[in-house]
Amino acid sequence: MGKPTGFMEFQRINEAYLPVADRLKNYGEFVQTLTDEQAKTQGARCMDCGIPFCNNGCPINNIIPDWNDLVYRGQWQEALTVLHSTNNFPEFTGRICPAPCEAACTLNIDQAAVGIKSIEHAIIDKAWENGWVVPQPAVTKTGKKVAVVGGGPAGLAAAQQLARAGHAVTVFEKNSRVGGLLRYGIPDFKFEKSHIDRRMDQMRAEGVEFRTGVWVGKEMPGKGTANDATTSVSPDELLKSFDAVILTGGSETPRDLPVPGRELSGVHFALEFLIPQNKEVAGDGRNPIHADGKHVVVIGGGDTGSDCVGTSNRHGAAAVTQFEVMPRPPELENGPLTWPYWPLKLRTSSSHDEGCARDWSVTTKEFIGENGKLTGLKAARVEWKDGKLSEIAGSEFIVKADLVFLAMGFTNPVAKMLEAFGVDKDARGNAKANTDGAGCYQTNVPKVFAAGDVRRGQSLVVWAIREGRQAARAVDEFLMGSSVLPR
Repeated sequence: MGKPTGFMEFQRINEAYLPVADRLKNYGEFVQTLTDEQAKTQGARCMDCGIPFCNNGCPINNIIPDWNDLVYRGQWQEALTVLHSTNNFPEFTGRICPAPCEAACTLNIDQAAVGIKSIEHAIIDKAWENGWVVPQPAVTKTGKKVAVVGGGPAGLAAAQQLARAGHAVTVFEKNSRVGGLLRYGIPDFKFEKSHIDRRMDQMRAEGVEFRTGVWVGKEMPGKGTANDATTSVSPDELLKSFDAVILTGGSETPRDLPVPGRELSGVHFALEFLIPQNKEVAGDGRNPIHADGKHVVVIGGGDTGSDCVGTSNRHGAAAVTQFEVMPRPPELENGPLTWPYWPLKLRTSSSHDEGCARDWSVTTKEFIGENGKLTGLKAARVEWKDGKLSEIAGSEFIVKADLVFLAMGFTNPVAKMLEAFGVDKDARGNAKANTDGAGCYQTNVPKVFAAGDVRRGQSLVVWAIREGRQAARAVDEFLMGSSVLPR
């Protein structure tokens, strides 16, 4: 694939960023897509490695060597066809996927991996610019109706596949706009929401109906769950009106930090900050939480924490500190030891580069405040001993904080929705459904399927797309007896 000697001749080319001073002035995307020549050079580095481990490293099994080779040869439209054969929304994954395919790249054993994600990004951006992405409505209709509950990436992927199979699909979304955490959890500077909107236009042309502001359940979710719903539909109504129902909601219950002072004003879950900010950027209101001139502490070292860092910097925070309870990872992974698996190594995001003090092996013991308002937090150093995390004696310290954002992940989907359908849950509170064999993605409730974070727990957008596509095939088989949809 690519040029046989390309991996020896060319170095990896990373996508460029706009300068920090420029990107902090707005919420626009700042990653600069590879030029055609740069993408061709990256494609040339793809090795004829015999077994393309990148395919299996990718949750949706993108046929990566093929479209790398096509880009190298300048056959961009053919590359798009190959890319779309496994991925409904490469403009999503080309921007926000952490690229496990690159970790599995054979070249990554002892050199820099092929820039797979950047090539994907280049293919789909060129495709939209040239009008190659068009609706693909079904030639014949089946007369079957499917309800998709949840408008995130899993639901969107399932809906598009089923509509192309000829079914009448309706997507129910509790928020005022479709996209789930893809729209509301990820800041625009990483992922502008126009990418969702134009896919929705394509899907409408393919026959998908979107109903927003609708809660599916017997009673509205409680406080802490993002919900713009002004009306509701009961599970019984859906099951009477549709031939199948797919539950594709997110894992929306945030992990809390129940330490003294948790009730102080200024301590928030990350999404209490990020969701209103995304709505403000979209013109749907104003964020009640402002970080301008404040000392911000983010607890949690993952992507959500990084998003809080970047958003706080755009507000004009006086200082941003990020704590992680785990030890600092190594700067570089041991390639021969970890390949082709996802390696543990230090990952520095663009938001960190914009200004952030990072600290590891830190636990929060108490939030400190005056008159009900946060003024700081008491933390301590921790270490692993005999497989357990323990506090280091005498290591306590206090950090000034006007705002704290808890970004420690999510535990399970909204229980009320699953309970309203009577869906069995696994030990983690997710919808219980198998992914192999007969009846895959089916729950214990007849006609009800589950896919994405609601089934597997908090995960990546690429896993959501995979599960949405696979669930669509399972539903098509359930309705028609067989399916031509790919898995």
